[in-house]
Amino acid sequence: MLTRIVAALAALAAVTLTASPAQAAEAGYVRLAHLSPDTPAVDVYLRSTSAAVDPQRFDGVAYGAMSDYLRLPAGTYSVAMRKAGAAESTPPVLTTQVTVKDGAAYTVAGVGRYADLGLRVLEDDLRLPGANQSKIRIIQASVRAPVLDVGGADGRVIADRVAFATTTGYSAVRPGPWTVQVQPTGGGESSDLPCTLGAGNVYSLLVLDDENGGLKPELHIDAARQGGIPQGGVATGRGGTAPESPLPAALVLAGLAAVGSAALVVALRRRFPTR
Repeated sequence: MLTRIVAALAALAAVTLTASPAQAAEAGYVRLAHLSPDTPAVDVYLRSTSAAVDPQRFDGVAYGAMSDYLRLPAGTYSVAMRKAGAAESTPPVLTTQVTVKDGAAYTVAGVGRYADLGLRVLEDDLRLPGANQSKIRIIQASVRAPVLDVGGADGRVIADRVAFATTTGYSAVRPGPWTVQVQPTGGGESSDLPCTLGAGNVYSLLVLDDENGGLKPELHIDAARQGGIPQGGVATGRGGTAPESPLPAALVLAGLAAVGSAALVVALRRRFPTR
């Protein structure tokens, strides 16, 4: 019985991973980010203007945080940011709307300095590149280096003169091992990020201010060829770019619960056989 349940879960996973583009296009994807270096933590509220989706709230979102993608039905959503811990009735510090289209993906980010803080909706291009390419863009959230250059330690260029609070388009690069180097334009101390860019994957390189006064590059997997769906997880180190399981957490937990229940039933039947 346990073997049959495991086989059924594997079959369900295979169906999930091979969903057709038409099925995937029934909804879009949204993730949220706090990219303002001098802005305190905020509570973020996401609501559907048509009340088709339950409101969602994310507490204590601090600078540098970027969520995984949320799969949402197509439609218009309001995003509001309030000071962390403030009552929901408090007027929001910032508000914006994002219209989610079928099959599209967006990053809604608080950007800029606190004095001119704004919410920006970034359109994420998650179309997978060819099997012999990777795709990467730069999200510049470092105020210590208002303009910076990004490339490989071996001289390969990804993007030049990327200004604070801007986002580049996606560039096709060669997959494989990289030491991504982030440096203020015109010279200055650089920060290196050893990583592996997976063939056929899509990435965002987020550049933050480090607590120690330097730059902190973070690599985020936007979409992976395995499964071909948005990911959103952080990729670190030379071997850390493997995407997280594309199965929803609830499905994984349900599967584990089913397996556990089946194992318990088997154990009880062995101990107390039926007559």
